Amino acid sequence: MDSLAGQEGVLIRVLHHAQNLFGHLAREVQIHIARRLSLSLAEVYGVVSFYHYFTTEPKAKYTVEVCMGTACYVKGAANIIAEVEKELGIKVGQMTKDQKFGLQVSRCIGACGLAPVMVIGEDIHGRLKPEMVADILKQYN
Repeated sequence: MDSLAGQEGVLIRVLHHAQNLFGHLAREVQIHIARRLSLSLAEVYGVVSFYHYFTTEPKAKYTVEVCMGTACYVKGAANIIAEVEKELGIKVGQMTKDQKFGLQVSRCIGACGLAPVMVIGEDIHGRLKPEMVADILKQYN
């Protein structure tokens, strides 16, 4: 930040760098950035809350996203969610204690021909059956 302080339009660059370092932008980090860049906390928080990329909460290393669109729902996505919850010991919207996995539900990911579908990071896992979930999750250990 020292090399950028005083320059116009550096806030987003600093926020990106801070989030890459810490994984999220905690209030304390935002306060520090505001002070160092001579900005108000409201200005910093306004940018953080406006852009979807920024997060104020820690994120899991791997987000497990199960599609609940119509095709996936009809083909048993609820059973996939139940199996992921069982394997990871968490519910939808939660993260494992070690912050390795988080579980989210999506309305549609656009892979209806592969229903039911689960996405982990950039990987799409389709035509799932509950008994496949444990082996898939082991790939990310």
